[in-house]
Amino acid sequence: MANGVEFTYLEDGPGDGPLALCLHGFPDSAHTWRYLLPELAAAGYHAVAPFLRGYAPTAIPADGNFQVGALSRDANALHETLGGTAEAVIVGHDWGALATYGAVAHQPERWRRVVTAAVPPTGAVAGSFFAYDQLRRSWYTFFFQSALADMALPIDDYVFIDRLWSDWSPGFDASWFVARVKESIGTPEHMTAAISYYRALYNGDLHDPDLAAEQAASASVTPRPTLYLHGRDDGCFGVESIGDPLAFLAEGSELAVIDGAGHFLHVEQPEGVNRRILGFLAGR
Repeated sequence: MANGVEFTYLEDGPGDGPLALCLHGFPDSAHTWRYLLPELAAAGYHAVAPFLRGYAPTAIPADGNFQVGALSRDANALHETLGGTAEAVIVGHDWGALATYGAVAHQPERWRRVVTAAVPPTGAVAGSFFAYDQLRRSWYTFFFQSALADMALPIDDYVFIDRLWSDWSPGFDASWFVARVKESIGTPEHMTAAISYYRALYNGDLHDPDLAAEQAASASVTPRPTLYLHGRDDGCFGVESIGDPLAFLAEGSELAVIDGAGHFLHVEQPEGVNRRILGFLAGR
């Protein structure tokens, strides 16, 4: 239990090692870290990948909060519950990246180093998000605001999920990962929970005032050295739209664009991506 939610997670490595918390995005699950967890474990970390709030088998939160501030508070609460120390590191992809920015900016003393992927700091994309090509890629975020999304997504065994993976990581055989995603959010109530992240993103009325500090922190400069990774062929968030992530990250941060990879770069090219992540985390 963390932040009032019963979390389920995958883990590897020694229980007394420094915590490495790995946060997934949409439409994804904790299984997205299947290649990174054993590498982190081999490096001595207690590697933990939770299913985010609303993603089965983690509970759908009773409070109904899905704003970024809630995700950030979840991350810091998991640090506490899992016995994390100041040596802990955090890795976030997509929505997990947004949660990571907020968690680290709000309580930087919990985290030594940071890795994010596929979604850059909010400030870096303030203008480029509204360019036509990026708005075209982001059409689904606007569609999710409508009740039509709740009716359309379950059609043909949630083929919507298959098509997003295909569009976002062109040419990658995602069948194993998509099957795991459907196990996690392939029911109407869990799919509604997953797209509620987007509804809360655009609708301030869905924000809990108690999360104001974490919400504001998610748009702040990340105050710990951060490795930002982005696939050059990302069909969700174009590489030309990421702006200057390093301007919103701490001194000692790094940016790496991965050739031949799309949005789910960490499962498309796990060997190269993991090598970069482990090398960066080893730094002091």
